[in-house]
Amino acid sequence: MIEMQDVTKKYGKIVALDRVSLSFDVGKIYGVLGANGSGKSTLLKLIAGLVKPDHGEVTVEGEKVSRRIASCVSYLTELDFFYPAFTVGHYIDFHASQFTDFNHEKAMEMLAFMKLDVSKKVSSMSKGNRGRLKLVLALSREAPIVLLDEPFSGLDVMVREEIVRSLLTYIDFEKQTVIITTHEIDDIEKVLDEVLLIQDGQIIGKEEVEGIRERNGESVVGWMKAHYR
Repeated sequence: MIEMQDVTKKYGKIVALDRVSLSFDVGKIYGVLGANGSGKSTLLKLIAGLVKPDHGEVTVEGEKVSRRIASCVSYLTELDFFYPAFTVGHYIDFHASQFTDFNHEKAMEMLAFMKLDVSKKVSSMSKGNRGRLKLVLALSREAPIVLLDEPFSGLDVMVREEIVRSLLTYIDFEKQTVIITTHEIDDIEKVLDEVLLIQDGQIIGKEEVEGIRERNGESVVGWMKAHYR
């Protein structure tokens, strides 16, 4: 579904991604791992059409990615930005008005699961609850590509574990591809199909999680540390 061919992206003199070639298939959850500044967020932004490659090409189902790709990409940003005057309900209505694939019924079900009050103003919510709202908005779209950039930031351990389990309920594996960047590897490992590791803008590892487990009972964290060494 998603192809990156020899993609390089620079910000001034800083190389965020360096000649990366990757493919992502339908029906899988991918984990993108790496240190801060390694290029994880840039990879998602390129797929979302938010930035353009300086070299190479990004395609979705054979079509070159542009800003218009937003109609089939649901993107959760790492940034904590909201209109403070909006309530939770306002955000649900706003997203429903912007995206034809927004499933209002699914959104309301997720709000109940996340214990979010539709009448609550965003400005009065904790960072953790704002993080929950971002997840609701991203996962309520029935877009074929779901990009989640550090979706568990600000959530406590117990909440993360519960939300990770719920991911499997709210994803349509016959139609959707999910790519997640995260530092919360232990929490998310159990739902990942494949992981890829970025260091200094280059892919230094890509493997199926089941294969990692079968090899000497290794965890994804152990695999990651071995590649970094």
